[in-house]
Amino acid sequence: MLKQWLVRVALGRTSVGNALLSGDRPDPSFEANWRRHMRTRLVIMFGFISFWAVVLEARLVFLQVVAHDDYMERARKQQQDVIEPDPGRGDIVDRNGQLLAYTVESYQLIANPSRVEDAAADAQEICAALSDCTAEERAEFPTKLSRTNVRGARASYALLRPARMMSPRAAAGIRALLDTRAKEKKPLIVALVAENLRFYPKMMLASHILGFVGGDGKGAGIEAKYNKVIAGSPGRVLVQVDAGAREIGSRVERAATAGASIELTIDQRLQYIAERELQTAVREHKAAGGSVVILDPFNGEILAMASFPTFNPNAFRFASDDERRNRAIQDLYEPGSTLKIVTASAALNEGLFHPGDLVNTSPGIINIGNRRVKEAKGHNYGVLSFEDVIVKSSNVGAIKIGQRVGSDRMLDYLRRFGFDQALAPDFAGEQRGLLPGARALSDSSLASISFGHEIGVTPMQMAVAASVVANGGSLIEPRVIRAFVRNGRREEIDTKVLRQAISAETAATMTAIMEDVVQRGTAKSAALERYQVAGKTGTAEKVVNGRYSSTDYNVSFVGFVPSRRPAFTILVVIDTPRIGQAYGGTIAAPVFKRIAEAALQQIGVAPTINPAPPIISASIPTPTAAPQDVEIVRVGGRQVMPDLRGKGLREAMRVANKIGIIVSAEGEGIVTEQSPAAGEFADPGTMGMLHLKRVPAVAPDRRGGR
Repeated sequence: MLKQWLVRVALGRTSVGNALLSGDRPDPSFEANWRRHMRTRLVIMFGFISFWAVVLEARLVFLQVVAHDDYMERARKQQQDVIEPDPGRGDIVDRNGQLLAYTVESYQLIANPSRVEDAAADAQEICAALSDCTAEERAEFPTKLSRTNVRGARASYALLRPARMMSPRAAAGIRALLDTRAKEKKPLIVALVAENLRFYPKMMLASHILGFVGGDGKGAGIEAKYNKVIAGSPGRVLVQVDAGAREIGSRVERAATAGASIELTIDQRLQYIAERELQTAVREHKAAGGSVVILDPFNGEILAMASFPTFNPNAFRFASDDERRNRAIQDLYEPGSTLKIVTASAALNEGLFHPGDLVNTSPGIINIGNRRVKEAKGHNYGVLSFEDVIVKSSNVGAIKIGQRVGSDRMLDYLRRFGFDQALAPDFAGEQRGLLPGARALSDSSLASISFGHEIGVTPMQMAVAASVVANGGSLIEPRVIRAFVRNGRREEIDTKVLRQAISAETAATMTAIMEDVVQRGTAKSAALERYQVAGKTGTAEKVVNGRYSSTDYNVSFVGFVPSRRPAFTILVVIDTPRIGQAYGGTIAAPVFKRIAEAALQQIGVAPTINPAPPIISASIPTPTAAPQDVEIVRVGGRQVMPDLRGKGLREAMRVANKIGIIVSAEGEGIVTEQSPAAGEFADPGTMGMLHLKRVPAVAPDRRGGR
């Protein structure tokens, strides 16, 4: 009885239980019910297994197909590392080999906040190692060392100091800190990451030409224009590593290709002179800015190109857009009377005028439609010769000459002289200039353009246009790249003549007229005592709010010297002078004079007016026709200044060029004083001064003595 009761309790009041208790087999209804439940359970189980199989297959497909590359990359990173060696950018040098830009190695200071235990203490320790922490860094380091990621966990990367701000002494201090922590088996919370930086040793010199290189590899100037040439190609090295990320082997897949060095046409001595005189003029006249261009008119080489305000490319991030703007190729201005060079050249070249032909400019006013054009300062020059229209810079005379030339021919000659096109291929962002859009000029536009208004030009275009006259009539492409140096091979850039703009006869006639402009016309302040100069002044009202201003002017002077065999074409533009009479002859021409005098002395051009007679002295030796080579003495690897006293200017300049110093000269004759003094250190790029005096010859007395 007890056993039956226990079975009944265990089985419950079910048909199965009842059947077992009764000892009978299950009836057909039980069989059907049992099979139905079993079938349901099997379907559910099969469905679950099928679903799990599909999930596994999908995951395998994802891993093997969709995410294959990603996981292969992860595996590769665990087993090997890829290093891309930086080949280093090529150097940039001037025409004499003086370094203007080169690459130096520095280090970024980075931190791993996830390993930091005490941010304040670690920050203090890092600053002690650096030894030159700023107050700002002392405040920022604890925050950076406590930085978290998006998940709220400590970040694994923080930049404490960029490479440009890391000194060698500071980097040495961090290395000492890392060694100490490694010996003490403390977490290494910081690291030095090597980075190549661009350094400009001459600071602001030629900054608008050189440009700069930004952190993203982008920049400006030559650095940007020829980035692919200078930068070279990075290499690729596969490094095998173990589980601890330690190197166990490496293989070079691709060697780094060094970037090419660039030799510029710039002469750093002339560049320094141009920048110095431009800065002096802008500040003296409280002008908004200015630009200077010095060209070799026979081959188009840009010997100097200055813009002010300027900037230091080593700290370009702190410069404004105005300071970084290269005014010589990016600024458009109305050239004023300097464009009369083109007007007169067109008239002469077409045979419409001869220098002696007369032009009536009375009464000093001309009406063009609804416009009235006056002479500068209210002059009434009356009847002038064609030559004197240019010499006196008559607006009325220029308009009448332009009317004879005509609209079509005027536009043709403007384009012949290089206007309305980007001329210099070595610069990015050069302006094309601005000419009226109509195919034929209106009477008013023709009149305005004839004396340099209603046209936009760049300083570079105006310098190139004057060089057409200087070189005998050819339009030559200006360039700042003299040669590329790749793998020890020098690839020189050839001179490119774009077209013959005017005949040699026209150029010779225009040269004579422009000489008179300096000798007896509007540019007397540009005249040099020992050299013949040809040039033209320009003054133009600026357009302010759509109207010509009565207070804001661009004043300019363009000329070439010596005029009959020019060494230089020099253009000076001063933007909006506030002190002094705003005329090209009173502000820009004196700047030209100072630049030309210093530049001619620097390269030793022989005077063309009253050349100096031979100097004979009893106490100071006479310079010989064949200069003796000077031995350059070095002490501790540094150059020592030789004794230049007693030498003529040309020989002294030759020696100065050889040792790479930049000297200015005062006086005439032979060197009597010098700076640096003989025996002092004279590193390349040092600025110096030579004082010259004439020493009269001492005639021998009748007894044969002196």
